[in-house]
Amino acid sequence: MNRNNNYVIVHVKKYRLVYFFMLVLFLIGIIFGAVIVNSMDFVQKQDLYFYLDQFMNQLLEGSTVEKQELFKTTFSYHLQYLLLFFILGLSVIGVPIIWILMFIKGVVVGFSVGFFVNQLGWKGLVFAAASIAPQNLFVIPIYLLASSVAMIFSLALFQKLFSRRIQQPTLRPFIQYVVVFLLFIGIAAIAALVESVVSSSAMKLVISWLYN
Repeated sequence: MNRNNNYVIVHVKKYRLVYFFMLVLFLIGIIFGAVIVNSMDFVQKQDLYFYLDQFMNQLLEGSTVEKQELFKTTFSYHLQYLLLFFILGLSVIGVPIIWILMFIKGVVVGFSVGFFVNQLGWKGLVFAAASIAPQNLFVIPIYLLASSVAMIFSLALFQKLFSRRIQQPTLRPFIQYVVVFLLFIGIAAIAALVESVVSSSAMKLVISWLYN
């Protein structure tokens, strides 16, 4: 157990700049998403809010997606995202695409929260906390770690391919890479479960409160 802990600590210290870079990239995406909201004109905001209002009314009327179906859809989305990170990590030229994907994820989060707050004020912040925050407590760390691990593995492959002095076995790191991503997928399943059960129920409560 201590050996594994030491390995993790050494790994994080060695690649701390990679993890920090991904975090900064994600935060920049959030800021960019919020800026997009502020740059939208009145008509665009009203059109988007119209669809949000329709969605809220559908939730109040009870015409919602079944939790099981929501779980399948959400987990499938996270699975595809993580598999994309995994595949890009296996390619030497996949690093820039990994950056783009993490930036886009940040933009989506920043835009969503920014739009709710822009349209509903502090009530929008409560709505965002109920609908977005619970699952993202799992999703965001997973995506940050998955993108960082994929980038690290891709850079290691690059060094091995183009540096004759580095003669390290590839099979063991690859197996570790696979195991880590299987762990991420397991946590993504938990995140999907949280979104389909906790977030959907909390969102209904908040919407009922907003419309009363």
